[in-house]
Amino acid sequence: MSLQVDLNCDLGESFGSYHMGQDDAVMDWITSANIACGYHAGDHNVMRETVGKAVKNNVAVGAHPGFLDLQGFGRRSMQLTPEEVFNLIVYQIGAMNGFAALYGTRIRHVKPHGALYTMAATDNALAAAIADAVYQIDKRIILFGLAHSELVKEGRRKGLQVAEEVFADRTYQPDGTLTPRTAPDALIHDVDTSIHRVIQMVKEQKVEATDGTDIPIQADTICVHGDGAQAAAFVENLAKALVREGIQIQPAGDPR
Repeated sequence: MSLQVDLNCDLGESFGSYHMGQDDAVMDWITSANIACGYHAGDHNVMRETVGKAVKNNVAVGAHPGFLDLQGFGRRSMQLTPEEVFNLIVYQIGAMNGFAALYGTRIRHVKPHGALYTMAATDNALAAAIADAVYQIDKRIILFGLAHSELVKEGRRKGLQVAEEVFADRTYQPDGTLTPRTAPDALIHDVDTSIHRVIQMVKEQKVEATDGTDIPIQADTICVHGDGAQAAAFVENLAKALVREGIQIQPAGDPR
């Protein structure tokens, strides 16, 4: 059986007169769109526009819920109870469901954003709240989470399809978590290095951590970011490199 992987990107992060990202160009190369739901980024106008573009480009529509923190772009930790996180997820998925219905489609996946994503990777209670919210809304939805994290474990425990996610431009700690963005070595800026690491993660199921050791990894879906100056060019180069390696790019999960 040939290898296959999903290519996802966080999109729809503009709001009002504020423009962010290279959504149109990136959409040509990805298979899943994680669309901001208005809490950490995006607004009702951008949500509708981005869902429409995804449908037009045959890209799977996903909800990308985060903390209510526009100023911090959802990257600041917030101390919410599991019940509050449950409600936060339900609210944002509900908003995205409305726009998906306008275009005759449905939400195929949910991927938490930023600090919420990072916290749910290690906090079992938050991970369970997110998984429960997704499950109660639509059992067919695929839950995206950091590879080997509490979030994917809770998703499986709940009976959801999960997609274990890896990052093209981030470094990893020896315990499998992402290096915090505040660290100087958190991001990988060299294109060739990023592509090499992604291919290794997909084909060999391992990645080099910051201490030089190889750690096991599962790459069901690859996150690329659409807000860098060379974002579109990088996504195109990565997609072409995966195809050259015989890796098929298609949306995550099995249809239900």
